[in-house]
Amino acid sequence: MNTENKKNAVVLVSGGLDSATTLAMAINDGFQCFAIAVDYGQRHRSELDAAKRVTSSMGVSLKVLPLDLRQIGGSALTDEIDVPEEETEGIPVTYVPARNTIMLSLALGYAEVLGANDLYIGVNAVDYSGYPDCRPEFIQAFQTLARLATKSGIEGADISIHTPLIYLTKSEIIQKGLELGVDYSQTVSCYQADAEGKACGKCNSCRIRSEGFKAADTPDPTQYQ
Repeated sequence: MNTENKKNAVVLVSGGLDSATTLAMAINDGFQCFAIAVDYGQRHRSELDAAKRVTSSMGVSLKVLPLDLRQIGGSALTDEIDVPEEETEGIPVTYVPARNTIMLSLALGYAEVLGANDLYIGVNAVDYSGYPDCRPEFIQAFQTLARLATKSGIEGADISIHTPLIYLTKSEIIQKGLELGVDYSQTVSCYQADAEGKACGKCNSCRIRSEGFKAADTPDPTQYQ
């Protein structure tokens, strides 16, 4: 398909496994993709370098928007709170207050400027940490908000929030990404990754990722500290 005939879509990327797969799926769906990453003061800053690698390898432009959520804190990713290395009950302290609401809002604004009615986000409600802003109910509510709160929505645009991974297991996500040629060695999932992107192998994100590759029966390209 000629690029000039493609519809635009904004894709949220983090540098992690899920968002890399989501970007590949959006491209495969036939969209001209524009990626956004948010520099929110996250502990694992090497994920931003990973986002640049992933988008560059897929030929997609990337905007990195600065928004310092350390000024709010309240999360092990943005505050002086230790990242848990054991399973915990309830919503873990790695939850960043309102993060996906904020990021989707930024993506929605960018989409309006581009004339795009399609947004992609790699949330998952199967193999995940229990974050409330990864659930289908949240996505549906935000889509309703997007249609009410924007000029394009009021003028009749059918704004859609695409969540292609939401009901997939981690192994299914990995298998789908491999089918689409995603290079997972470029990605960083660890909450405590060092400056080179090497993973701790102990946090919940590392455990979920490692178990996913095992279940997918494929080598894990993650580099560990």
